[in-house]
Amino acid sequence: MNRRNARVRSVRRGSGDINPDSAADTDLPRADIHPFMNERPTGRETAGPSENATGVTRRRLLAGGGAVAVAGLAGCLGGRDGPVPAPEVTSDRIDDGWRLLDESESTVFEQSYGPVTVTALEHTRIYEYVSVAEALSETFGASGSPVVFFATRIDVRPAIDGLPAGIGRDQLMAEVETAAIDAFRSQLNASGIENVEIVDEGTSTVRSGHTATTWQLTGEFAVDGELPLPDGSTTSLGETVDIESRLGVWHDGTDVLVAGGAYPAEPLTQVIDEALPNAIDAETFLEETVDEETRAALATEPGAFDEEISALLISVE
Repeated sequence: MNRRNARVRSVRRGSGDINPDSAADTDLPRADIHPFMNERPTGRETAGPSENATGVTRRRLLAGGGAVAVAGLAGCLGGRDGPVPAPEVTSDRIDDGWRLLDESESTVFEQSYGPVTVTALEHTRIYEYVSVAEALSETFGASGSPVVFFATRIDVRPAIDGLPAGIGRDQLMAEVETAAIDAFRSQLNASGIENVEIVDEGTSTVRSGHTATTWQLTGEFAVDGELPLPDGSTTSLGETVDIESRLGVWHDGTDVLVAGGAYPAEPLTQVIDEALPNAIDAETFLEETVDEETRAALATEPGAFDEEISALLISVE
């Protein structure tokens, strides 16, 4: 496990795009990461006025680090009334292996500027990758998954451009990138991913043609459970999995869209291999204890998850 201790902590500015035709092509170079499995969102909930765990997460998701920055992204907003439409993940991949884990709508920002009160509303959807979550549960009774994706639509009312003199888009836009990173970090924390750090920053063109500011981050996810050995005994699993994640933020001319996801930086079979006694290797153990589908999920290479997350990110509308 010592090899996981070396972490990239510098921030580099990238210049490439996530190619819509090849989602794995990105200006964000690969890096190492780390996560911890604490509590995660469960069920489909709509955040209400109470400050429950999910509500707090949502508020941090969009307001963490400065909710004013969120408002700055929506400077061209018109006069929409009623609920904020859900963000749409237009890639067909979202229907193939992902499930909706949580959905919320809430007021995340309200601030007075002279005679005008600005309100930021959000609609968020969080997904988890089913095969990995079920494989972790079946293999050693762990809950949650290090493979998650979220999409958020932010609606600011009224338009920022209509605020009194001295308050406007330029003033608020200066804070948005920091707010987006802090918000994403809070969401990853809620999913059990800790020690989140930025390792790269760049821009990418999403499928709608807009330019997104993008970041690559790293973190850690703790996997705890019991491994049933072939001889009938068990061994404790308490490993830390390196995690990689991507985040994108852009303005589509009406709303702010925020999308991102996370995945293991190495096949989960390697984590199991390190936890097993020396006389047993992960391949042999898994062949004797779980089915082929579970083995395949645990052996998935990080490049496959990276391609999946990138394709979903650029497809959000």
